[in-house]
Amino acid sequence: MYLDFEKPIQDLEGKLAEMKQIADDSDVDVSQEVKSLEEKIKTLKKDIYSNLTRWQKVQLSRHPDRPYTLDYIENICDQFIELHGDRVVKDDKAIVGGFAEIDGNSFMIIGHQKGKNTKMRQVRNFGMANPDGYRKALRLMRVAEKFNKPIITFIDTPGAYCGLEAEERGQGEAIARNIKEMFMLKVPVICIIIGEGASGGALGIAIGDKVLMLENTWYSVISPESCSSILWRTWEHKERAAEALKLTAEDMLKFKLIDGIVKEPLGGAHADRESMYKKLKKVILDTTAALQKVDPEQRISDRIDKFSAMGVVEDLAPAAEITE
Repeated sequence: MYLDFEKPIQDLEGKLAEMKQIADDSDVDVSQEVKSLEEKIKTLKKDIYSNLTRWQKVQLSRHPDRPYTLDYIENICDQFIELHGDRVVKDDKAIVGGFAEIDGNSFMIIGHQKGKNTKMRQVRNFGMANPDGYRKALRLMRVAEKFNKPIITFIDTPGAYCGLEAEERGQGEAIARNIKEMFMLKVPVICIIIGEGASGGALGIAIGDKVLMLENTWYSVISPESCSSILWRTWEHKERAAEALKLTAEDMLKFKLIDGIVKEPLGGAHADRESMYKKLKKVILDTTAALQKVDPEQRISDRIDKFSAMGVVEDLAPAAEITE
């Protein structure tokens, strides 16, 4: 599948496929032409992907072929035992989690999960969790803390589910409680945005010692479409909204809202999955090893200080000085 801005690449790759087919069906030597076209495609890709707009990065973050949480778990972990339910209402399929082993190291991995086809998207509620999902996530975090296991969260959601039943069961309270409790976890917590990171739906599992973003992901209080519909009463200005929101990984790092960016293969995480899996696995192991050297109480203090420093505070002059 090609996105609209990838049309020039699609055209050249189509020509390359035709050229290779000609070579297979005849004795004509087109090796030089094939090599030249491959170099042209590579150069074009570098040019396109190094100059993406914010809206184009949003599109890449939503690519249907992009790896989801369970893809990373399956390809990074040696073993994974999924744990279910919040012990209150039900098992929310929009959030998955369980114990995992990576190169002999044990972790608790929790993440949003989107579906790969229409049926599974409905089962997973498009990655939009109910309160039950956030309560399940918190239950698993407490289990991880009990057994002294580092926590890894994968964030990929268009937002928390905003249906009537979610509000009735305390969506806001569930997310707020997660945020509060995650500050006080004594084990290392690494949060990685692998796709979309929207609003409180993302924050519910995104309070950690290190918050990382993959290169072509976004993190914001609202999606560009929703922002556009509020400001202009239409989705037509979503590109303009994306620029105004400054929601890319580069923007977040500049504002000191995240701790690092994980580079993706040329064309996005879906373009070379194996390379993406290997890179993220190394990042997880290296980051965890560094955090485990820090005293738990110091980690908690640093975590609180980091999030407390976010945002801009401006002290106004006393009223008497203003009137003067």
